[in-house]
Amino acid sequence: MADAKILATIERSETEKLQISLSEYKGTSYLNMRIFFTNDGGTTWIPTKKGVTFTPDQLDILTEAIDEAKKELMAEE
Repeated sequence: MADAKILATIERSETEKLQISLSEYKGTSYLNMRIFFTNDGGTTWIPTKKGVTFTPDQLDILTEAIDEAKKELMAEE
């Protein structure tokens, strides 16, 4: 992967979004979740230091945590 492959974008505000993407570094692929911001009305989005990167072997842990969160949050409704 030369460039990051964007999987999803979650709008947080008019000037901030969470971008979920796949990227590669030194031959290993990673899942990245990073906050981006804009100060020009959305023309340019700049990555912040706020984010997290997951290795492929951590994805099962992440998936289980998300599934558990969904069960608990849905039960509250």
